[in-house]
Amino acid sequence: MFSTSEVAKKFKYWQIRTMISTWAAYAVFFVMRKNIAMAMPGMQTDLGISKAQLGIFLTLHGIVYGISRFANGFIVHKFMARNFIACGLIICAVCNFIFGFSSTVFVMGIIWVIHGWAQGMGWPPNARLLPHWIVPEELATKMSWWNTSHCFGAVAILLFGGYLATLGWRNLFFVPSVIAIVTAVVLWFLIYDTPSSVGLPEIAVGENYKKFQDKKEQSAEYRKFVKKQVFRNPYIWIIAVSNLFVYVLRFAILDWGPTLLKEWKGMHLSHAGWMVAAFEISGAIGIIFCGWITDKYFSGKGPRVCAIAMTLASFFIFLFWNTISASVLVSLLCLIAAGFCIYGTQSLILVAVSNIATKRAAAVANGFVGIWGYGATIISGVLFGLVTDKFGWRTSIGLMIFVGLVGAIVLSFAWKAKATGYDSLETE
Repeated sequence: MFSTSEVAKKFKYWQIRTMISTWAAYAVFFVMRKNIAMAMPGMQTDLGISKAQLGIFLTLHGIVYGISRFANGFIVHKFMARNFIACGLIICAVCNFIFGFSSTVFVMGIIWVIHGWAQGMGWPPNARLLPHWIVPEELATKMSWWNTSHCFGAVAILLFGGYLATLGWRNLFFVPSVIAIVTAVVLWFLIYDTPSSVGLPEIAVGENYKKFQDKKEQSAEYRKFVKKQVFRNPYIWIIAVSNLFVYVLRFAILDWGPTLLKEWKGMHLSHAGWMVAAFEISGAIGIIFCGWITDKYFSGKGPRVCAIAMTLASFFIFLFWNTISASVLVSLLCLIAAGFCIYGTQSLILVAVSNIATKRAAAVANGFVGIWGYGATIISGVLFGLVTDKFGWRTSIGLMIFVGLVGAIVLSFAWKAKATGYDSLETE
Protein backbone atom coordinates (compact mmCIF):
# COMPACT_ATOMS: atom_id res chain seq x y z
CA MET A 1 0.00 0.00 0.00
CA PHE A 2 2.90 2.33 0.71
CA SER A 3 5.98 2.93 -1.39
CA THR A 4 8.57 2.76 1.38
CA SER A 5 8.98 0.97 4.68
CA GLU A 6 9.68 4.32 6.32
CA VAL A 7 6.28 5.70 5.31
CA ALA A 8 4.59 2.47 6.41
CA LYS A 9 6.32 2.65 9.80
CA LYS A 10 5.25 6.26 10.25
CA PHE A 11 1.69 5.41 9.27
CA LYS A 12 1.62 2.55 11.77
CA TYR A 13 2.75 4.92 14.53
CA TRP A 14 0.01 7.43 13.73
CA GLN A 15 -2.59 4.70 13.37
CA ILE A 16 -1.84 3.30 16.84
CA ARG A 17 -1.65 6.79 18.33
CA THR A 18 -5.02 7.73 16.85
CA MET A 19 -6.74 4.51 17.91
CA ILE A 20 -5.48 4.70 21.49
CA SER A 21 -6.32 8.40 21.82
CA THR A 22 -9.85 8.07 20.47
CA TRP A 23 -10.37 4.85 22.47
CA ALA A 24 -9.51 6.71 25.68
CA ALA A 25 -11.70 9.66 24.74
CA TYR A 26 -14.75 7.49 24.09
CA ALA A 27 -14.16 5.66 27.37
CA VAL A 28 -14.32 9.06 29.14
CA PHE A 29 -17.63 9.77 27.39
CA PHE A 30 -18.96 6.60 28.99
CA VAL A 31 -17.57 7.48 32.41
CA MET A 32 -19.70 10.63 32.27
CA ARG A 33 -22.71 8.76 30.90
CA LYS A 34 -22.89 6.05 33.57
CA ASN A 35 -21.79 8.05 36.63
CA ILE A 36 -25.45 8.79 37.38
CA ALA A 37 -26.03 5.08 38.07
CA MET A 38 -23.64 5.28 41.04
CA ALA A 39 -24.98 8.67 42.13
CA MET A 40 -28.67 7.77 42.27
CA PRO A 41 -28.70 6.28 45.79
CA GLY A 42 -27.10 9.46 47.20
CA MET A 43 -29.40 11.71 45.18
CA GLN A 44 -32.45 9.94 46.60
CA THR A 45 -31.22 10.34 50.17
CA ASP A 46 -29.85 13.87 49.88
CA LEU A 47 -32.43 15.49 47.60
CA GLY A 48 -35.45 13.28 48.13
CA ILE A 49 -35.67 12.48 44.43
CA SER A 50 -37.99 9.56 43.67
CA LYS A 51 -37.11 6.62 41.46
CA ALA A 52 -39.78 7.74 39.00
CA GLN A 53 -38.00 11.12 38.64
CA LEU A 54 -34.66 9.40 38.23
CA GLY A 55 -36.28 7.20 35.62
CA ILE A 56 -37.38 10.28 33.70
CA PHE A 57 -33.75 11.47 33.71
CA LEU A 58 -32.63 8.16 32.23
CA THR A 59 -35.41 8.05 29.63
CA LEU A 60 -35.00 11.60 28.35
CA HIS A 61 -31.23 11.26 28.30
CA GLY A 62 -31.45 8.04 26.28
CA ILE A 63 -33.95 9.39 23.76
CA VAL A 64 -32.05 12.64 23.22
CA TYR A 65 -28.80 10.70 22.93
CA GLY A 66 -30.28 8.53 20.18
CA ILE A 67 -31.54 11.56 18.26
CA SER A 68 -28.23 13.35 18.73
CA ARG A 69 -26.17 10.39 17.56
CA PHE A 70 -28.29 10.12 14.42
CA ALA A 71 -28.28 13.88 13.68
CA ASN A 72 -24.59 14.33 14.40
CA GLY A 73 -23.84 11.60 11.90
CA PHE A 74 -24.75 14.19 9.25
CA ILE A 75 -23.42 17.30 11.02
CA VAL A 76 -19.95 15.94 11.78
CA HIS A 77 -18.95 15.92 8.12
CA LYS A 78 -18.84 19.72 8.19
CA PHE A 79 -16.24 19.86 10.98
CA MET A 80 -12.90 18.37 11.90
CA ALA A 81 -13.51 15.17 13.82
CA ARG A 82 -10.99 15.94 16.57
CA ASN A 83 -12.62 19.32 17.22
CA PHE A 84 -16.02 17.67 17.35
CA ILE A 85 -14.86 15.05 19.88
CA ALA A 86 -13.11 17.64 22.04
CA CYS A 87 -16.16 19.92 21.94
CA GLY A 88 -18.43 17.05 22.96
CA LEU A 89 -16.19 16.19 25.91
CA ILE A 90 -16.09 19.79 27.12
CA ILE A 91 -19.87 20.25 26.87
CA CYS A 92 -20.36 17.00 28.79
CA ALA A 93 -17.89 18.22 31.41
CA VAL A 94 -19.71 21.54 31.82
CA CYS A 95 -23.05 19.73 32.12
CA ASN A 96 -21.60 17.43 34.78
CA PHE A 97 -20.23 20.39 36.74
CA ILE A 98 -23.57 22.19 36.70
CA PHE A 99 -25.46 18.99 37.49
CA GLY A 100 -23.19 18.33 40.45
CA PHE A 101 -23.87 21.78 41.89
CA SER A 102 -27.65 21.60 41.31
CA SER A 103 -30.32 20.53 43.77
CA THR A 104 -33.54 21.29 41.83
CA VAL A 105 -35.10 18.41 39.91
CA PHE A 106 -36.25 20.63 37.04
CA VAL A 107 -32.82 22.21 36.53
CA MET A 108 -31.07 18.87 36.81
CA GLY A 109 -33.46 17.37 34.28
CA ILE A 110 -32.74 20.09 31.71
CA ILE A 111 -28.98 19.79 32.22
CA TRP A 112 -29.11 16.01 31.84
CA VAL A 113 -31.05 16.35 28.57
CA ILE A 114 -28.40 18.75 27.22
CA HIS A 115 -25.80 16.27 28.41
CA GLY A 116 -27.57 13.56 26.39
CA TRP A 117 -27.17 15.63 23.25
CA ALA A 118 -23.46 16.22 23.96
CA GLN A 119 -22.97 12.48 24.53
CA GLY A 120 -24.25 11.95 20.99
CA MET A 121 -21.22 13.90 19.76
CA GLY A 122 -18.89 11.07 20.77
CA TRP A 123 -19.53 8.22 18.35
CA PRO A 124 -20.14 9.90 14.93
CA PRO A 125 -16.75 11.68 14.64
CA ASN A 126 -14.94 8.48 15.60
CA ALA A 127 -16.94 6.50 13.05
CA ARG A 128 -15.87 9.04 10.44
CA LEU A 129 -12.23 9.41 11.54
CA LEU A 130 -11.09 5.82 12.10
CA PRO A 131 -11.70 4.51 8.54
CA HIS A 132 -9.13 7.07 7.39
CA TRP A 133 -6.53 5.31 9.54
CA ILE A 134 -7.55 1.65 9.14
CA VAL A 135 -7.49 -0.17 5.82
CA PRO A 136 -10.83 -1.72 4.82
CA GLU A 137 -9.47 -5.27 5.17
CA GLU A 138 -8.69 -4.67 8.88
CA LEU A 139 -11.55 -2.35 9.80
CA ALA A 140 -13.90 -4.95 11.33
CA THR A 141 -11.21 -6.56 13.49
CA LYS A 142 -9.62 -3.36 14.76
CA MET A 143 -12.94 -1.62 15.31
CA SER A 144 -14.14 -4.57 17.41
CA TRP A 145 -11.19 -4.06 19.74
CA TRP A 146 -11.71 -0.30 19.69
CA ASN A 147 -15.33 -0.86 20.73
CA THR A 148 -14.17 -2.18 24.10
CA SER A 149 -13.74 1.49 25.05
CA HIS A 150 -17.34 1.79 26.23
CA CYS A 151 -16.99 -1.35 28.37
CA PHE A 152 -13.82 0.04 29.93
CA GLY A 153 -15.46 3.41 30.65
CA ALA A 154 -18.49 1.80 32.28
CA VAL A 155 -16.35 -0.58 34.35
CA ALA A 156 -14.08 2.27 35.47
CA ILE A 157 -16.91 4.39 36.91
CA LEU A 158 -18.61 1.34 38.43
CA LEU A 159 -15.43 0.23 40.18
CA PHE A 160 -14.28 3.61 41.47
CA GLY A 161 -17.65 5.37 41.67
CA GLY A 162 -18.52 3.74 44.98
CA TYR A 163 -15.42 5.21 46.60
CA LEU A 164 -16.13 8.66 45.13
CA ALA A 165 -19.68 8.41 46.46
CA THR A 166 -18.37 7.96 50.02
CA LEU A 167 -17.05 11.53 49.69
CA GLY A 168 -20.45 12.73 48.45
CA TRP A 169 -22.46 11.85 45.36
CA ARG A 170 -21.62 15.19 43.74
CA ASN A 171 -18.01 14.05 43.35
CA LEU A 172 -19.25 11.50 40.83
CA PHE A 173 -19.88 14.47 38.53
CA PHE A 174 -17.02 16.79 39.50
CA VAL A 175 -14.14 14.32 39.12
CA PRO A 176 -15.20 12.96 35.68
CA SER A 177 -15.63 16.57 34.51
CA VAL A 178 -12.00 17.36 35.29
CA ILE A 179 -10.88 14.15 33.59
CA ALA A 180 -12.95 15.02 30.50
CA ILE A 181 -11.52 18.52 30.15
CA VAL A 182 -7.95 17.23 30.48
CA THR A 183 -8.74 14.48 27.94
CA ALA A 184 -10.22 17.00 25.48
CA VAL A 185 -7.12 19.21 25.63
CA VAL A 186 -4.68 16.30 25.29
CA LEU A 187 -6.75 14.72 22.53
CA TRP A 188 -6.70 17.89 20.47
CA PHE A 189 -2.90 17.69 20.31
CA LEU A 190 -2.69 13.93 19.80
CA ILE A 191 -4.94 13.15 16.85
CA TYR A 192 -5.37 14.35 13.29
CA ASP A 193 -8.32 13.61 11.07
CA THR A 194 -6.51 12.13 8.07
CA PRO A 195 -3.08 10.76 7.12
CA SER A 196 -2.58 13.69 4.74
CA SER A 197 -2.79 16.03 7.77
CA VAL A 198 0.59 14.68 8.90
CA GLY A 199 2.15 14.37 5.46
CA LEU A 200 1.20 10.75 4.79
CA PRO A 201 -0.63 9.30 1.76
CA GLU A 202 -4.30 8.51 2.16
CA ILE A 203 -5.38 4.88 2.38
CA ALA A 204 -5.82 3.54 -1.13
CA VAL A 205 -9.05 1.81 -2.08
CA GLY A 206 -9.81 -0.04 -5.27
CA GLU A 207 -11.81 1.33 -8.15
CA ASN A 208 -14.61 -1.14 -7.42
CA TYR A 209 -14.93 0.28 -3.92
CA LYS A 210 -15.09 3.85 -5.23
CA LYS A 211 -17.73 2.89 -7.78
CA PHE A 212 -19.64 1.08 -5.07
CA GLN A 213 -19.60 4.13 -2.82
CA ASP A 214 -20.79 6.41 -5.62
CA LYS A 215 -23.53 3.96 -6.48
CA LYS A 216 -24.47 3.58 -2.85
CA GLU A 217 -24.83 7.30 -2.29
CA GLN A 218 -26.50 8.36 -5.52
CA SER A 219 -28.22 5.49 -7.28
CA ALA A 220 -31.99 5.16 -7.38
CA GLU A 221 -31.35 1.43 -7.72
CA TYR A 222 -29.58 1.48 -4.35
CA ARG A 223 -32.51 3.22 -2.64
CA LYS A 224 -34.84 0.59 -4.07
CA PHE A 225 -32.48 -2.12 -2.86
CA VAL A 226 -32.42 -0.69 0.69
CA LYS A 227 -36.21 -0.42 0.79
CA LYS A 228 -36.49 -4.09 -0.14
CA GLN A 229 -33.72 -5.46 2.06
CA VAL A 230 -34.44 -3.31 5.13
CA PHE A 231 -37.83 -1.66 5.37
CA ARG A 232 -39.81 -4.38 3.58
CA ASN A 233 -37.88 -7.22 5.16
CA PRO A 234 -39.95 -8.84 7.94
CA TYR A 235 -36.85 -10.34 9.57
CA ILE A 236 -35.26 -6.90 9.97
CA TRP A 237 -38.42 -5.67 11.69
CA ILE A 238 -38.51 -8.69 13.98
CA ILE A 239 -34.88 -8.20 15.01
CA ALA A 240 -35.39 -4.44 15.41
CA VAL A 241 -38.29 -4.95 17.82
CA SER A 242 -36.32 -7.60 19.73
CA ASN A 243 -33.42 -5.16 20.07
CA LEU A 244 -35.65 -2.96 22.23
CA PHE A 245 -36.14 -5.79 24.73
CA VAL A 246 -32.42 -6.63 24.77
CA TYR A 247 -31.53 -3.02 25.56
CA VAL A 248 -34.16 -2.84 28.28
CA LEU A 249 -32.39 -5.63 30.16
CA ARG A 250 -28.97 -4.13 29.58
CA PHE A 251 -29.92 -0.59 30.66
CA ALA A 252 -32.05 -1.76 33.60
CA ILE A 253 -29.13 -3.66 35.15
CA LEU A 254 -26.45 -1.14 34.21
CA ASP A 255 -28.39 1.98 35.29
CA TRP A 256 -30.35 0.63 38.25
CA GLY A 257 -28.02 -2.16 39.36
CA PRO A 258 -26.04 -0.22 41.99
CA THR A 259 -29.23 1.19 43.57
CA LEU A 260 -31.01 -2.18 43.43
CA LEU A 261 -28.13 -4.03 45.10
CA LYS A 262 -27.75 -1.37 47.77
CA GLU A 263 -31.44 -1.20 48.68
CA TRP A 264 -32.64 -4.74 47.98
CA LYS A 265 -29.54 -6.76 48.84
CA GLY A 266 -28.23 -4.36 51.50
CA MET A 267 -24.79 -4.07 49.91
CA HIS A 268 -22.32 -1.23 50.29
CA LEU A 269 -22.38 0.93 47.15
CA SER A 270 -18.74 0.18 46.33
CA HIS A 271 -19.45 -3.57 46.44
CA ALA A 272 -22.54 -3.06 44.29
CA GLY A 273 -20.38 -1.23 41.76
CA TRP A 274 -17.99 -4.17 41.58
CA MET A 275 -20.87 -6.56 40.94
CA VAL A 276 -22.31 -4.50 38.09
CA ALA A 277 -18.79 -4.11 36.70
CA ALA A 278 -18.54 -7.91 36.66
CA PHE A 279 -21.82 -7.95 34.69
CA GLU A 280 -20.20 -5.62 32.14
CA ILE A 281 -16.95 -7.58 31.92
CA SER A 282 -18.75 -10.90 31.47
CA GLY A 283 -20.72 -9.23 28.70
CA ALA A 284 -17.51 -8.55 26.77
CA ILE A 285 -16.63 -12.24 27.05
CA GLY A 286 -20.16 -13.15 25.97
CA ILE A 287 -19.77 -11.05 22.82
CA ILE A 288 -16.72 -13.05 21.75
CA PHE A 289 -18.16 -16.46 22.71
CA CYS A 290 -21.56 -15.97 21.06
CA GLY A 291 -19.89 -14.82 17.86
CA TRP A 292 -17.67 -17.90 17.84
CA ILE A 293 -20.45 -20.39 18.57
CA THR A 294 -22.67 -18.83 15.90
CA ASP A 295 -20.07 -19.45 13.20
CA LYS A 296 -18.93 -22.81 14.60
CA TYR A 297 -22.23 -24.55 15.28
CA PHE A 298 -25.09 -22.44 13.86
CA SER A 299 -23.76 -21.72 10.35
CA GLY A 300 -23.86 -17.98 10.97
CA LYS A 301 -27.58 -17.96 11.89
CA GLY A 302 -27.36 -15.36 14.63
CA PRO A 303 -31.09 -15.02 15.45
CA ARG A 304 -31.13 -18.62 16.69
CA VAL A 305 -28.30 -17.99 19.13
CA CYS A 306 -29.93 -14.70 20.17
CA ALA A 307 -33.24 -16.42 20.98
CA ILE A 308 -31.47 -19.06 23.07
CA ALA A 309 -29.27 -16.48 24.82
CA MET A 310 -32.25 -14.25 25.70
CA THR A 311 -34.07 -17.24 27.15
CA LEU A 312 -31.04 -18.05 29.28
CA ALA A 313 -30.69 -14.40 30.32
CA SER A 314 -34.29 -14.46 31.57
CA PHE A 315 -33.56 -17.68 33.45
CA PHE A 316 -30.51 -16.23 35.20
CA ILE A 317 -32.42 -13.07 36.14
CA PHE A 318 -35.13 -15.35 37.52
CA LEU A 319 -32.51 -17.09 39.68
CA PHE A 320 -31.26 -13.70 40.86
CA TRP A 321 -34.87 -12.75 41.66
CA ASN A 322 -35.18 -15.79 43.94
CA THR A 323 -31.84 -15.47 45.76
CA ILE A 324 -32.52 -12.50 48.04
CA SER A 325 -31.34 -14.46 51.07
CA ALA A 326 -28.59 -16.29 49.22
CA SER A 327 -24.91 -15.44 49.40
CA VAL A 328 -23.38 -12.53 47.54
CA LEU A 329 -21.46 -15.05 45.43
CA VAL A 330 -24.67 -16.65 44.13
CA SER A 331 -26.12 -13.25 43.22
CA LEU A 332 -22.84 -12.31 41.54
CA LEU A 333 -22.79 -15.48 39.45
CA CYS A 334 -26.38 -14.87 38.35
CA LEU A 335 -25.50 -11.34 37.19
CA ILE A 336 -22.35 -12.56 35.43
CA ALA A 337 -24.30 -15.23 33.56
CA ALA A 338 -27.05 -12.76 32.62
CA GLY A 339 -24.50 -10.21 31.35
CA PHE A 340 -22.81 -12.92 29.29
CA CYS A 341 -26.09 -13.71 27.53
CA ILE A 342 -27.41 -10.15 27.18
CA TYR A 343 -24.27 -8.67 25.62
CA GLY A 344 -23.80 -11.71 23.41
CA THR A 345 -27.32 -11.17 22.08
CA GLN A 346 -26.82 -7.44 21.61
CA SER A 347 -23.67 -7.98 19.56
CA LEU A 348 -25.11 -10.80 17.46
CA ILE A 349 -28.16 -8.73 16.57
CA LEU A 350 -25.91 -6.28 14.74
CA VAL A 351 -24.14 -9.12 12.94
CA ALA A 352 -27.42 -10.81 12.04
CA VAL A 353 -28.86 -7.58 10.66
CA SER A 354 -25.76 -7.02 8.51
CA ASN A 355 -25.96 -10.59 7.16
CA ILE A 356 -29.67 -10.43 6.39
CA ALA A 357 -29.63 -6.95 4.86
CA THR A 358 -26.37 -7.69 2.94
CA LYS A 359 -23.28 -5.54 3.01
CA ARG A 360 -24.81 -2.93 0.73
CA ALA A 361 -27.62 -2.10 3.16
CA ALA A 362 -25.89 -3.03 6.43
CA ALA A 363 -25.30 0.54 7.62
CA VAL A 364 -28.92 1.57 7.06
CA ALA A 365 -30.23 -1.61 8.67
CA ASN A 366 -28.04 -1.20 11.74
CA GLY A 367 -29.11 2.43 12.11
CA PHE A 368 -32.75 1.41 11.92
CA VAL A 369 -32.34 -1.38 14.47
CA GLY A 370 -30.31 0.96 16.71
CA ILE A 371 -33.20 3.42 16.99
CA TRP A 372 -35.28 0.70 18.64
CA GLY A 373 -32.47 0.12 21.12
CA TYR A 374 -32.41 3.77 22.16
CA GLY A 375 -36.18 3.63 22.66
CA ALA A 376 -35.63 1.02 25.36
CA THR A 377 -34.96 3.79 27.91
CA ILE A 378 -38.70 4.50 27.98
CA ILE A 379 -39.14 1.14 29.72
CA SER A 380 -35.79 0.81 31.52
CA GLY A 381 -35.95 4.40 32.73
CA VAL A 382 -39.26 6.00 33.65
CA LEU A 383 -41.42 2.83 33.65
CA PHE A 384 -38.90 0.91 35.73
CA GLY A 385 -38.69 3.80 38.20
CA LEU A 386 -42.47 4.10 38.51
CA VAL A 387 -42.93 0.37 39.05
CA THR A 388 -40.18 0.28 41.68
CA ASP A 389 -41.62 3.28 43.53
CA LYS A 390 -45.08 1.76 43.66
CA PHE A 391 -44.48 -1.99 43.94
CA GLY A 392 -40.84 -2.46 44.99
CA TRP A 393 -37.76 -4.14 43.55
CA ARG A 394 -39.20 -7.64 43.32
CA THR A 395 -41.88 -6.47 40.92
CA SER A 396 -39.32 -4.54 38.86
CA ILE A 397 -37.13 -7.60 38.49
CA GLY A 398 -40.22 -9.59 37.57
CA LEU A 399 -40.79 -7.03 34.82
CA MET A 400 -37.25 -7.64 33.58
CA ILE A 401 -37.89 -11.39 33.40
CA PHE A 402 -41.07 -10.75 31.42
CA VAL A 403 -39.23 -8.41 29.02
CA GLY A 404 -36.50 -10.99 28.49
CA LEU A 405 -38.98 -13.76 27.68
CA VAL A 406 -40.93 -11.55 25.27
CA GLY A 407 -37.64 -10.65 23.57
CA ALA A 408 -36.78 -14.34 23.21
CA ILE A 409 -40.22 -15.08 21.72
CA VAL A 410 -39.89 -12.22 19.24
CA LEU A 411 -36.43 -13.43 18.21
CA SER A 412 -37.78 -16.94 17.67
CA PHE A 413 -39.85 -15.60 14.76
CA ALA A 414 -36.54 -14.94 12.98
CA TRP A 415 -35.36 -18.52 13.60
CA LYS A 416 -35.43 -19.37 9.87
CA ALA A 417 -33.72 -16.16 8.79
CA LYS A 418 -30.71 -16.79 6.58
CA ALA A 419 -27.80 -14.59 5.63
CA THR A 420 -28.48 -13.37 2.10
CA GLY A 421 -24.77 -13.10 1.51
CA TYR A 422 -21.77 -10.87 1.81
CA ASP A 423 -22.23 -9.89 -1.79
CA SER A 424 -18.97 -8.82 -3.38
CA LEU A 425 -18.30 -5.32 -4.54
CA GLU A 426 -17.48 -6.58 -8.01
CA THR A 427 -21.01 -7.91 -8.55
CA GLU A 428 -22.84 -4.86 -7.25
